[in-house]
Amino acid sequence: MEIVERAVEKMNRIDADWLREFDEAMRGYFVIDHAEAGMDERELSWYADLPPSDAALAYGREFDLCRVDTFWPSPGLRHTT
Repeated sequence: MEIVERAVEKMNRIDADWLREFDEAMRGYFVIDHAEAGMDERELSWYADLPPSDAALAYGREFDLCRVDTFWPSPGLRHTT
């Protein structure tokens, strides 16, 4: 049983670089990071196979987060009429 528990624990570890980039993407899209979103290591592991930016967008879609650029477009972007 110990071997199985170790294997599961090893699979659930999140790469620190990936997590940093995921948090940067989350802050850029939704102005929160994983901790503020209440994500634990188990939830992070659901998205860890995606690139950080894609993972942040997937999380936002799944949990219906409102993107910051919905109300405040990024600088340099112009609305076309």
